[in-house]
Amino acid sequence: MMKNSTFTTPVEDRYFEDYIEGITHEFGTIFVEADEVIAFAKRFDPQPFHTDPEAGRQSIYGGLIASGWHTASLMMRLFVDHFLSHVASLGSPGVDELRWLKPVYPGDSLSLRVTVIEAKRSNSKPDRGLIRTDIQVLNQHHDVVMTMKALNFICCRQLTV
Repeated sequence: MMKNSTFTTPVEDRYFEDYIEGITHEFGTIFVEADEVIAFAKRFDPQPFHTDPEAGRQSIYGGLIASGWHTASLMMRLFVDHFLSHVASLGSPGVDELRWLKPVYPGDSLSLRVTVIEAKRSNSKPDRGLIRTDIQVLNQHHDVVMTMKALNFICCRQLTV
């Protein structure tokens, strides 16, 4: 059974030992702004339903929508601000199972639900561990709009002997 929780250790002092398997953390909010949706899409994903409000209205989405990559970037901002250690994060070897489930519209407010599904200390490098998380991005209606599984290397607070 998963428990909803907040960390007892602030993000500025969080280490591998603070990421407990089975615990779910919820946080957010970040707002989706129309000008940012258009600017991001013009630079990185210039499909008409991302760059032109009228084309968005004429599309199957009924309006301008954020690129999935923009949604992933907004997720990353929340993930870094609230979940990843600011002192012990060593980066990520990748993500799995990235899915965009529902469109994200300007005016939406996004939040995260992150469950630690595995926390394993490295045998070969005992100063760090690997955490695997299940990430859900939710809109203001609590609809899940994006999911992914992430891997992150995190320094340990204490070395084992």
